[in-house]
Amino acid sequence: MAKAARKKVVLQGYLLVPEAELAAVLVELPRHIALTLAEEGCSVFVVQQDSENRCKFHVYEEFVDKAAFAVHQARVRDSQWGLVSVNAERHYQVMGLE
Repeated sequence: MAKAARKKVVLQGYLLVPEAELAAVLVELPRHIALTLAEEGCSVFVVQQDSENRCKFHVYEEFVDKAAFAVHQARVRDSQWGLVSVNAERHYQVMGLE
């Protein structure tokens, strides 16, 4: 019997960081990106600051499957990134979780 194909998970959208927390987010962001790209199952992870609104960050992520995405979410929740970005408004669409 053939294995079921793994369905990738794609997250895209943006987050809005409160002005008062922007400096902390900018300090932690490079580490967050590096740690995420090092995760097993992370295929793509891009976070770019908007050119017009410095508190807005465009996000695009791809993970090989739901399990890899779940591991990422759990790590982020308990990370320094999770702490400094806790008040950011997240506007994401996630595909591949169904």
